[in-house]
Amino acid sequence: MNLDTREPVLQSLGVLETAALLRELTAGLITLTDFDEALLALVRVTRDAVAGVRWCGFTALRAGEPAGVAASDERLAGLDDLRHGPDSPAMSAIRRREMVLAVDLAGEPRWPAWTARARDLGVRGVISAPVDIDDQVIGAINLYAAAPDLLTPQHQLTAMLLAEHAGLLLAAVRDRGRQLALAGERDASLLHDGVVGQAVGVIMTQRGCPPAEALEVLRSAASSLDIPLREVAERLVRTVSRQRDT
Repeated sequence: MNLDTREPVLQSLGVLETAALLRELTAGLITLTDFDEALLALVRVTRDAVAGVRWCGFTALRAGEPAGVAASDERLAGLDDLRHGPDSPAMSAIRRREMVLAVDLAGEPRWPAWTARARDLGVRGVISAPVDIDDQVIGAINLYAAAPDLLTPQHQLTAMLLAEHAGLLLAAVRDRGRQLALAGERDASLLHDGVVGQAVGVIMTQRGCPPAEALEVLRSAASSLDIPLREVAERLVRTVSRQRDT
């Protein structure tokens, strides 16, 4: 009987490694609101967490146009940037909506110009997996090896799970960014609103704080008193006006 259990052990270690990677990515991206910052965190965490992967990059498209690029090593940023040419593993993965693998770039015929640049930079193998982010943005995560035949079926499984998880995390980042922008627009509108703007001015004078902080103080008071923001502002302005009159 063959009692050699090395292969199952290696597979178990791969699963544990992938689970740890997904947890670390969630922790690193869950509060971010800037898409480019999230991409950079994604590629750096992935590079550091996946054995056999020397570099990691991300290529993003919005409405068919380049929308962002991130590289764990700035030297390799051009490999993920579609402005340097559309023929690349990342673009193949995006077009075909499936993972693309080249375990040895020596003699790789699919992307001749890209492959020449990659080999000059020390890249010998690549996996690109498509990432669905939202209705506007799609992309590909690119895992690079520094030696041929290092990228295994376990790396392909990791890339598949990583792409799916990254898509969810990046969609949430974009959503938080949009919500933050909308909140900023609402704040700007409130600051120009008559009585709310006056109340904010009063708080700024009393506390020596900027407008955003003063508005947050006003919001906190409205929440604590369980009354509308405008009513809190009106009360504050009336109180200050009476004090001035006396």
